[in-house]
Order: sequence, then structure tokens, then C-alpha cells
Amino acid sequence: MLASRSARRLELARAEGWTIEVVAPAESVEADAAPRTASESLADHVRRLARAKAEAVAAVGVEGLILACDTLSEVGGSVLGKPVDRRDARRMLEALSGRSHRVVSGVCLWQRPELPPLEADSESWLEMGHLSEAFLDWYLDSGLWRGKAGACGFQDERLPLRLVSGSASNVVGLPLEAVRGLLAEVDRRLGDLG
Repeated sequence: MLASRSARRLELARAEGWTIEVVAPAESVEADAAPRTASESLADHVRRLARAKAEAVAAVGVEGLILACDTLSEVGGSVLGKPVDRRDARRMLEALSGRSHRVVSGVCLWQRPELPPLEADSESWLEMGHLSEAFLDWYLDSGLWRGKAGACGFQDERLPLRLVSGSASNVVGLPLEAVRGLLAEVDRRLGDLG
């Protein structure tokens, strides 16, 4: 089960050949989560949010393999989630313009009821080219920023984004390498159960 509303995560999972059903947690799960504390790393924070999504799906009785993710961007120490409106998206894009930033995803994989939840995180670095006013206006008018951490999507080919390090799938919101590692761990632990 994919505990996400993200079409991009679903596309990546299906491209891997995984048989996926979507059971999205309530939107309030993320909104009601405790805010990030000063002592909590961004990786710890996104893992906690991913686990909260998995727990919300489990709470409605879902059993089997639950996959939940959360992704945030950070530039210059400021965390960029999903923009609430066009003005917020412009602020984020202006902050990213001409700068490097990182994208961190947390993953929770839970084989219910046999195993406890497993967690991982992944980090990627990107460089954004300078965004002109005309491009910003076009991009904001396009609506491509909606629902995306940092108001931009790596898959949006017109954006001047370059992957410097890490995984492209992480930037899109489903760090496949981390998920594969967790799947292997689930298989190992299930095998140990006999």
C-alpha cells in the first residue's frame, strides 16, 4: 500500500514494477504533526512525518506492506515544504533561484502485522539556475508548482535544475535506493521468522 496522494510517487513505484494500491492518509496527518524542533535534524523530521503517515493508514486497519514518504527541501537553512498559494510559491522559487539546495526524503516501510516499522532517509543536492521574472511568471501561471516541496519539480524539464549529488528519485519524492534497501530488510526479517 502506498500511503501517499502523490501521482509522482505512484508513477515511480509502478515503473519499478511494484504492484501498488493507494491508501492515502488524511491530509490532516501532516498538518497535525508536531513541528520540527531545534534539535531535530531535517532527516529525523521527514522520517517522523513518513512514519505518521504509515501509522495513520495502519490505524484504519490496513495490513500488509505499507510504504509512506515525506520530502522537504532546504535552502540556506530555511525548510521549504509545499507552497500554500502562488505568493508562497514565488517566495520559494526566488529563494532557490541561482542557488544550491538539498532535498531530504524520509521513508517508512511497515510489514503489518509481522514486523515493526522500518525507516530510512535520503538526501540529494541540486543547483537551480537563475530564474528570470518572465520565467517565474510563466511557471507560476502553469500551476506546475502545486503540491511540490520547494514549489518546483525536478521532473519539470523547463526548470534550470541540475542534480549535483544523490538520487533523482529522491528529488521526485520516492528514494528508490532507500526503499529497495528496506524491502531487502523486510525479506530478511520475514525469513528469520520462518
